[in-house]
Amino acid sequence: MSGKTAILRMTRAAAPRLSNASRTPIFRAIPAVQRPFSISAARSRSDVVQETEVPVSVYSPDSTGAAGSTSDHFSIPVNRDDAKPKPFPVEEDSDVVPLTKRVYRDMPPMMQKMSVMDKVVVVTGGARGLGNHMARACAEAGAKALVIFDVNQELGDQAAAELHQKTGLPVSFFKVDVRDGAAINAAVDACVETYGAPDVLINSAGIADSNIKAETYDPAMFRRLIDINLTGSFLMSQAVGRAMMDANKPGSIILVASMSGSIVNYPQEQSCYNASKAGVIQFGKSLAAEWAKYGIRVNCISPGYMDTALNRVPALEAQKKIWRSMTPQARLGNVDDLNGLCVFLASDASGFMTGANVAIDGGYTVL
Repeated sequence: MSGKTAILRMTRAAAPRLSNASRTPIFRAIPAVQRPFSISAARSRSDVVQETEVPVSVYSPDSTGAAGSTSDHFSIPVNRDDAKPKPFPVEEDSDVVPLTKRVYRDMPPMMQKMSVMDKVVVVTGGARGLGNHMARACAEAGAKALVIFDVNQELGDQAAAELHQKTGLPVSFFKVDVRDGAAINAAVDACVETYGAPDVLINSAGIADSNIKAETYDPAMFRRLIDINLTGSFLMSQAVGRAMMDANKPGSIILVASMSGSIVNYPQEQSCYNASKAGVIQFGKSLAAEWAKYGIRVNCISPGYMDTALNRVPALEAQKKIWRSMTPQARLGNVDDLNGLCVFLASDASGFMTGANVAIDGGYTVL
């Protein structure tokens, strides 16, 4: 079958399905009480060349797989009645398939560089939610061993056992409160003794206090919030960073901050949480500058509104509608939406990247 015939058949076969598909707009009306915005003048129609057909050139290898000397040129029709984007399907949770050394050897150099093959990865808050999914992603990307730090004994044991059973990789769980520097140091020392110095730290442990007015916020709650979100980031980075330095080993530290460290959320009142995450971002940038000489990179991931278990409560339903309306993608983030960036920052593919704060927020912060 020629390239032209194959593409035309796919186009004709897809047309009925596309015309009948549900159309979900990616932008929704923003209530008047939210941030004002302006609409720029529409571009003149004469600026856009609207094709009725799209010219196509297909260059195919010959029967031996070598580049061919012939090409096929044709056009496919343009259906302007069905130009609206379709919503992405939500994938169900699946098994974790680790990258094997055999498959790794067959990968092109760039793809090898984007893996975490043979790296020891420490994940705080890895018992559930975003941290757990990032740990799974690192397993799939070739990690040599996974080390989970979490304050919840039951969930931590369960998560470590499940990851080990699904991947066959060595997985350890340490019941550690990220506010406890002595416990962190002991756990990191044990990790070094068992697996060698960590190559990667993913610090996703944190809490969120929201819908509490600043004038009524309990100072004890504020200290707890800062201790977990900010002091915990410092203590974990310090312990893992020293282990990397002692081993003369370059590494990557990934701090999970929040878009709330750069913007003020609406409609909830959460000044204290926002302050804690702003501290994480500035700490990460400062640490990146200090530790570059050791080959240790430090970057931040700033998620937007995520569809985690903590947000799936009836009390937040009204606010979630507003969050979606203010997000260009008109949805909350999936629990695995941080995985790709996490693996990239952990891998050698981001070797010239440090001190960055990358938002993954469905476009919220661009408005």
